[in-house]
Amino acid sequence: MRTLAILVGGGPAPGINAAIAAAAIEARNRGLRVIGCYDGFRWLAAGDTSHVVELEVHSVSTIHFEGGSIIRTSRTDATRKPGAFARVAEALERLGVNHLMTIGGDGTAYTASRIADVMPALTIAHIPKTIDNDLPLPGDLVTFGFTTACNLGKDLVRNLMQDAATTERWFFVTVMGRQTGHLALGIGGAAAATLTVVPEEFTAPRITMDHLAGILEGAIIKRRALGREYGVAILAEGLAEKLGPETLGHVERDPVGHVRFTELELGRAVRERVTASLAARGLRLTIIAKELGYELRSAAPGAYDIQYSRSLGYWATRFLLEGGTGAMITIQGGRFVPIPFTEMLDPETGRTRVRRVDVSAESYQTLWAYMIRLKPEDFEDPAALASIAKAGNLTETELVSRFRPLVEPAPA
Repeated sequence: MRTLAILVGGGPAPGINAAIAAAAIEARNRGLRVIGCYDGFRWLAAGDTSHVVELEVHSVSTIHFEGGSIIRTSRTDATRKPGAFARVAEALERLGVNHLMTIGGDGTAYTASRIADVMPALTIAHIPKTIDNDLPLPGDLVTFGFTTACNLGKDLVRNLMQDAATTERWFFVTVMGRQTGHLALGIGGAAAATLTVVPEEFTAPRITMDHLAGILEGAIIKRRALGREYGVAILAEGLAEKLGPETLGHVERDPVGHVRFTELELGRAVRERVTASLAARGLRLTIIAKELGYELRSAAPGAYDIQYSRSLGYWATRFLLEGGTGAMITIQGGRFVPIPFTEMLDPETGRTRVRRVDVSAESYQTLWAYMIRLKPEDFEDPAALASIAKAGNLTETELVSRFRPLVEPAPA
């Protein structure tokens, strides 16, 4: 009996169980044995074959409704550990695995591509999964889990917006997105938050804390000029990479080098800088720093992510059993399209390419148009300039000197 092994790497995302269920059911219906490898590559990279579970149709038939992963997940990177590849190969051989299906983000995709290189007899398919939506899929095709995360995040931010209006305070909400602003923009746009700041809007490799804090302070005084003493600003976690460790200080990192979200405290650092700057001019304002991310990752998937993930799991199995290998599985325009691993790698780094927000796209321009933040036209209209300067306890000259260098033109 031929065997299909399924494993999950990286962080959780709504829809994992739907992909596992569809893949397992299709493979079992075709006469294969199906095993789930617990905790991604963690145990295989140690040469341990005891942490697996048989996946039967009856045990997975309704798990598509559930969040999380029934076979758990980990961030073990077999490409960084000496001898790990050899141990993975040996473990898979001992388990009698003929087909391997990986579910994960950029790190898991890269590991799968490397295993495909060193184990040509093993057929491998990767299912793109991450709420960050940063895998190199074509066009505006999303990774599964992103839609559910945006919808749940929108509801949570909506509650904060109501609290802000009720208590006349500001919230600075840091949203997951290790390198990109897709999730922050998805949530901020859907909730119509006051503004959303993402790393892609800055062309320089590094920005200062004064620059980031100035954008938020400018939004606050513009809102005051409009008669609103409250608001919600969404900050993409990836802004921390723009600021650099010399600004935020020491931060904890996970086993593969990623900044730990709970240790980041980006919102707190920006809040302190903005509060101090306003207080120096006699403006007292309550700002609350919040973090949003873990609440979204293991949520029960919505209808779209259930069906999307099931399609990916089904076609990944079909692809493997019909002789396909070495590809990331996608559904484009309702049709199955495998993307070879070689096409998703960055030629400079050799690792998986990162898809970033296209700030020149009309979709971003729409979000920008509705953000309340200082824009070039505010400095060209004498009436607006005077009103905003007054709201910030600044002279017009001081306003222009402090904030005009921070204001970018509208994206085009």
